[in-house]
Amino acid sequence: MKIAAIVPVKSFSNAKTRLDLTKLQKEQLCEIMLEEILHTLSISPQIEKILVVTKEKKAIDIGKKFQVIHILDSDEKSVNNAVEIADKYLQEHDFDASIVIPQDIPFIKTQDIDFVLNYKIPPNFVIVVPSRRFDGTNALIRMPVNLMKTHYDEDSYKIHMNTAKAYTRNVALVFAKRIMWDIDNMEDLNFLVGQNEKPDLVQKIKQILNQKQSE
Repeated sequence: MKIAAIVPVKSFSNAKTRLDLTKLQKEQLCEIMLEEILHTLSISPQIEKILVVTKEKKAIDIGKKFQVIHILDSDEKSVNNAVEIADKYLQEHDFDASIVIPQDIPFIKTQDIDFVLNYKIPPNFVIVVPSRRFDGTNALIRMPVNLMKTHYDEDSYKIHMNTAKAYTRNVALVFAKRIMWDIDNMEDLNFLVGQNEKPDLVQKIKQILNQKQSE
C-alpha cells in the first residue's frame, strides 16, 4: 500500500496569529516545527512520500533536506484547497492512501503514525485524530485519497467523521495524545513545553521564547 503524507504549510509570516510572540519568533517557531514534522515523517516506514503544499520559500528549503515533493500553493486560499491540490497529484501517481498532517504538531513520533495506521481497513477507510480541544482534525487518513473532501476550519473533526460515514463503514476516531497536541495559542505552547517529550525540541522552543524576555 502506497501511503503519502500531505503537509499544508501557510506562509510563516501569516501563521500562528494567536500566539503572543513577535513576527520573528513566530517564523522561527514555524521553521523548527516543520523541520521536526518532516524529520518524523521521513523516518516512518509506512510513509512512502511526503508532499509539502506551500509557497513559503523557507518551507521549501527545509523540505529539500528530507526529499519531499514540493507542490506550489500560489493562492494559499485554505487548507482544504491545499489538500485538494495534493490529492490530484496522488491520484495521478497511483497512491492508495494519504495522511494529512498539520505543521503544528511537532511532538508527534513515528510510533504514533504506526499506531494510527493500525486502524486501516482496506479498501475504503477514514481515520480521524482530533485536536486536544476536540475542535479540529490533527490527522486525517483516507483511502482512496479522493474518498472525501476535507473540511478544515469548520469544527472539522466532527464534520470529517460525519462526512466519512457517508462514504464508508470503516471510520475510526483515534486518540493519540502527541498527535492531538497542537500549538495554536500560548496556552498550548506553555502546556507542551511542560511535557516530558522531545527535550531537544523543547530546548529550541524555550530559546525562541527567551528572546522576547530578553528584549
